[in-house]
Amino acid sequence: MNQTYAMAAVAAVVAATVLIGSLGLRVSRTTSDFYVASRSVKPGLNAAAISGEYLSAASFLGVAGLVLLQGPAMLWYPVGYTAGYLVLLVLVAAPLRRSGAYTLSDFAEARLESPHVRRLASLLVVGIGWLYLLPQLQGAGLTLEILTGAPEWFGGLLVAAVVTAAVAAGGMRSVTFVQAFQYWLKLTALLVPALFLVAAWTADDAPRARFDAPAAFREHTSVRVDETVRLDLDAPLALTVTGTVDGAPYSGTRTTLGEGLHRVEAGTVLGFPAGARVPERAPDPDDPLGWSGALSGGGPDGQRLYATYGLILATFLGTMGLPHVAVRFYTSPDGRAARRTTLVVLGLVGAFYLLPPLYGALGRIYAPELALTGDADAAVLVLPDRLVGGTTGDLLGALVAGGAFAAFLSTASGLTMSVAGVLSQDVLPSRGVRPFRLATLLAMGVPLALSVVARNVPVADAVGLAFAVSASSFCPLLVLGIWWRRLTPPGAVAGLLAGGGAALTAVMATRAGLAPDGWPHTLMAWPAVWSVPLGFLTMAGVSLATPRRVPPHALATLARLHLPEGLLGRPRTEAADR
Repeated sequence: MNQTYAMAAVAAVVAATVLIGSLGLRVSRTTSDFYVASRSVKPGLNAAAISGEYLSAASFLGVAGLVLLQGPAMLWYPVGYTAGYLVLLVLVAAPLRRSGAYTLSDFAEARLESPHVRRLASLLVVGIGWLYLLPQLQGAGLTLEILTGAPEWFGGLLVAAVVTAAVAAGGMRSVTFVQAFQYWLKLTALLVPALFLVAAWTADDAPRARFDAPAAFREHTSVRVDETVRLDLDAPLALTVTGTVDGAPYSGTRTTLGEGLHRVEAGTVLGFPAGARVPERAPDPDDPLGWSGALSGGGPDGQRLYATYGLILATFLGTMGLPHVAVRFYTSPDGRAARRTTLVVLGLVGAFYLLPPLYGALGRIYAPELALTGDADAAVLVLPDRLVGGTTGDLLGALVAGGAFAAFLSTASGLTMSVAGVLSQDVLPSRGVRPFRLATLLAMGVPLALSVVARNVPVADAVGLAFAVSASSFCPLLVLGIWWRRLTPPGAVAGLLAGGGAALTAVMATRAGLAPDGWPHTLMAWPAVWSVPLGFLTMAGVSLATPRRVPPHALATLARLHLPEGLLGRPRTEAADR
């Protein structure tokens, strides 16, 4: 990829983000403007903004990488991400808007009339937000390093500076305009190159490869392995080796590796003949399987099937509790607009997810070596040069690079907005525009510092953990809080701690290598199958055991959540906006 073009594309995205974000400074005046854009965002604009912040780099780059690695078995990934909005539409969207809250913490306190539940909800919002922000900053650094050769720390610092400026300048109004723009930029950045890629693919005279066929090298290909890997061969493979394999040195020697596992040391160059199948990378026993490795092997079929269902449940139920997703529904004019927004989001997100699998499928044909080098996520970035080439390929690659960087900016903006809102209301001693701007610095400063200290945190693991904790904590709180009048503050606290705490502890213990092999490791690495029911059952069981603690205004609050806005008047929190 031409680095000059890539740098120009990233600079253009940054400039456009700053310019559009500055518009919010002109129209943001009140506290309500900064927190919820005065609850006046129409469904079309709001849906584009929600889609912009939800479609992070994990969607822009990661889905294509997963399809490249594992083929059509990974097509359910974007389905799981999109289907989460169905639950939002049916159970949560309109009542959440009618609550009149600013944040999930506001909703928790309004529904349960308990400052203890509010504080715990605030802690979880900040924790999930920072957990999600960390991989955005680290991923931006790695992406910018690949695209432009900049130092690894520079990309994260650039994202942090731009996002902090946009959020602090105009709050939710600025973020809304920025994220809506970035959704359409990301869609264009994938759609336009995809048209050229498909045209180049159809003009290729090579035999057509089946999408569900094993990935294979179309021509003789030399692959340099920069990090030590283990390869799992299901049949003997003849190739040329320069380096060290299974402890034996080779110097351009043609050899045949037998069926089974082989250790390839860093710096080794492997020469594969045309038509050779791309060997699978086996997980290292010293490094537990990542969140995205549910179908990648390394265990019995039952364990892999369980892990897959764990991922489906986490993505399906975790969406509603993500702080940066939930906060956007408070910006809708009313509950009906919130439902319409969710419907439009389903269309926009569904349209976007048609494109990454296309890049993954073409990557299996034209860039299969990325599966060996660990750079599968780069398929979207390298395909324009591989298939189109020349100046046109460089320009298309620059467009994709700009879209990838926009993905980091949009998701980081939403997360910073949601965390800053909670910090300014529940941590800082006063509320208003000035405390909100101070909270914005704190919301971004902590994960930025962590991104420098905690290097090499797997992006997919961090994102997956955020989904699992969200599904196990806020999903029970929202569903039971909206639809069950007997929920009590002790039950809510117990459920949040049992579900969210268990999910967080299990995955962190797995990442630390404390989980035993076999089923215990699988159960702890993908906890949503048991941690979500644990959260629901604990919340319901403790609430039934404490019937005297049902909030005195529970019935009135539920009526407000479910009846059209005009029947009961404005909620207290919303009246305060005026």
